[in-house]
Amino acid sequence: MDRMDNDLRSVQEARILVETAREAQKVLATFPQEKLDKIVRNMAETVQKSARELAIMSCEETGFGKWQDKLVKNIFASEFLYKKLKDMKVVGIIREDQENRTMDIGVPVGVIAALPPTTNPVSTSIYKALIAIKSGNAIVFSPHPKAKKTITKVLDILIRAAEESGLPAGAIGYLRTVAVDGTVALMNHKDTSLILITGVPKLVREAHTSGKPTIYGGPGNGPAFIERSADIKKAVAAIIASRTFDYGIVSASEQSIVAEECIAEEVRQELRKNGAYFMTSQESEQLSKFFFRPDESINPEFVGKPAVELAQLSGLCVPAETKVLISEQKYVSHANPYAREKLCPVLAFYVEKDWLNACEKCIELLVNEGRGHTLVIHSKNENVIREFALKKPVSRVLVNTPATLGGIGATTNLFPALTLGCGAAGGGYTSDNISPLNLINIRKVGYEVRQLEDITNGAACFTANRHPLEDVQELNKLLEKLLKQIR
Repeated sequence: MDRMDNDLRSVQEARILVETAREAQKVLATFPQEKLDKIVRNMAETVQKSARELAIMSCEETGFGKWQDKLVKNIFASEFLYKKLKDMKVVGIIREDQENRTMDIGVPVGVIAALPPTTNPVSTSIYKALIAIKSGNAIVFSPHPKAKKTITKVLDILIRAAEESGLPAGAIGYLRTVAVDGTVALMNHKDTSLILITGVPKLVREAHTSGKPTIYGGPGNGPAFIERSADIKKAVAAIIASRTFDYGIVSASEQSIVAEECIAEEVRQELRKNGAYFMTSQESEQLSKFFFRPDESINPEFVGKPAVELAQLSGLCVPAETKVLISEQKYVSHANPYAREKLCPVLAFYVEKDWLNACEKCIELLVNEGRGHTLVIHSKNENVIREFALKKPVSRVLVNTPATLGGIGATTNLFPALTLGCGAAGGGYTSDNISPLNLINIRKVGYEVRQLEDITNGAACFTANRHPLEDVQELNKLLEKLLKQIR
């Protein structure tokens, strides 16, 4: 089959999938929360049984990451996420305020187009499917071509489990003929209600062009600031564990360390104790040539590889126990590869005079790349923590925790999610850790609590013959009366 035939077939598939999903969702929209929950439970329990097999398969197909860590993410996306989902009210009456006489009714958005990444194909696909069905939506996936076999396998498991529990056929679907044209057709179809993209930046522009609401979990470039009051041993251990988890491919992972000058040497020593190798300027220059290709896209040969292998690929000689490669840097610019997101266990290291300067450096890094994503701060000084939280252009500030696990809600009480919204700053419309509540519309119900006369009675007393001050006094009395009624 030539490329043109492949594209045409993919486009036709996309149309059929969305139309089938639309009809299935009409049935799904009639299901009460209890019935949806039964389906989600069976999906989560069934796919968890294959978590190890899928983790290994993912690594073999993509060549990215560490299967043991992918297993952790697969369990996180099934068992851990399900525990959070099972008691959530998402459809039907989800809130009722007797005092103010209002109700919120959750209404599914309809058909969701989902684009999972090649870096986390299994866990992200599980997560997207569970939150979509929990919220009464149909979902159609466009598998990443470099992880097609793995994504197809996990979706087949989920579809079978869901349909055994009563899910209408076609409510979960996926493109079997994967092509850009088919993915674009999927996003542009008139019956597609929302687009959910994680880590596929090349198609974000197409998503926005479609005119559909788009939730985008974009690139991270999160700095980790170590402030002078921090528990340095704990902070360094957290950063190393986080940066080496799945060999650095989680978007929330730390990309650089910013340390205060007065503790910088202690931080360096602790990093070395934990397996970090500080490169010389010459070694840093040599390694930097391999991060990106000439078109500025990430070099896949360097994605999700251990530090020792990265060194070997770039011709460096490092100790066999090296876990992370570190380059000391002073400046931030788009031309500096160390100031950008790198999907591998490499860190930039910046030293700043005090926390105020460190604050500015963190902002520089985030504006350079990763705007709207994540920042980590290690500190015991609550005032400094709050200053960072107030001023950084990010959607989540993590405190004294590994960014990889804290950002997705494993070591924090943020919602457990594998799509981390970056808000308007990052090209999406929400800054949440995406949950089923982001996949519904809320219908507002309001009962009458006052009569029209209560609002208009005071208007008659305002006449052109009165002094303006008298009008203001009467207006104030009227407002006070209304406020009492509202309270």
